[in-house]
Amino acid sequence: MNLLDGKATSAKIKQEITEKVNEYVNKGFRPPHLVAIIAGNDGASETYVGHKEKACAQVGFTSEVIRYPENVEENTILKKIVELNNDKEIDGFIVQLPLPKQVNEQKIIETIAPEKDVDGFHPVNLGKMMAGLPSFVSATPKGIVELLRHNNLSVSGKHCVVIGRSNIVGRPVSVLLSQNNEYGNATVTLCHSRTKNLKDITKQADVLVVSMGKPNFVTADMVKNGAIVVDVGITRIKSDKTKSGFKLVGDVDFENVAPKSSYITPVPGGVGPMTIVSLLLNTWQAYLSNIK
Repeated sequence: MNLLDGKATSAKIKQEITEKVNEYVNKGFRPPHLVAIIAGNDGASETYVGHKEKACAQVGFTSEVIRYPENVEENTILKKIVELNNDKEIDGFIVQLPLPKQVNEQKIIETIAPEKDVDGFHPVNLGKMMAGLPSFVSATPKGIVELLRHNNLSVSGKHCVVIGRSNIVGRPVSVLLSQNNEYGNATVTLCHSRTKNLKDITKQADVLVVSMGKPNFVTADMVKNGAIVVDVGITRIKSDKTKSGFKLVGDVDFENVAPKSSYITPVPGGVGPMTIVSLLLNTWQAYLSNIK
């Protein structure tokens, strides 16, 4: 068993980005500028945005967080998005999900200019990705592909099984892994809550990607020997073995699945860091287009 270490891989990519940023700044260009909008008091969102701020500082990006209270009006966020769309000094921005219940998330996403949509959620970017055209790819699916690529793990000709069909992870990653390029060419099966005989399908997987939000859902008897296992899930559960009384676990029963795997991502430290660094890569891409 080998660990697919997202923390180490992301550190290498951050170093590459830092060198590029320094090169441009030394030529007299401003650094890339990323903005995050967050509404409400969701703890996970606050933590995630904090990680993004830290990552931006590490690579030399300018970053800014715009915060709104839980009772923010939808129109207030929409006006800010239009303002950011028109600000030439801002290369990309994200609106952190989930949003308060009175805010229509899809309306928010569709208001973001596709060329600044570094989260890759806008229908234009999703459509371009489906067609195999250059676009911003959602950070987590992009991070998964980058993690496999940087560890020289080809999926070409292999059977990849994805559990979870969200527009943020499951469906996009199933498309990326099946595309006709050097990082794809897999045969992909997309499973979900209505899939019958799930265990029979997952046991066929050369590469198993799990994104369900159900702690320890995938057990050892669902995984074939030698499979590559990518665990996207992360849930905080109670634990009497930590000082905080909680621990983070994935959707895969790591302790029992790891011995059967050829490669497996840890939780935390697997897909999470790759998601952050993929957002940086998307912002760099937006920056290059914006400063021309």
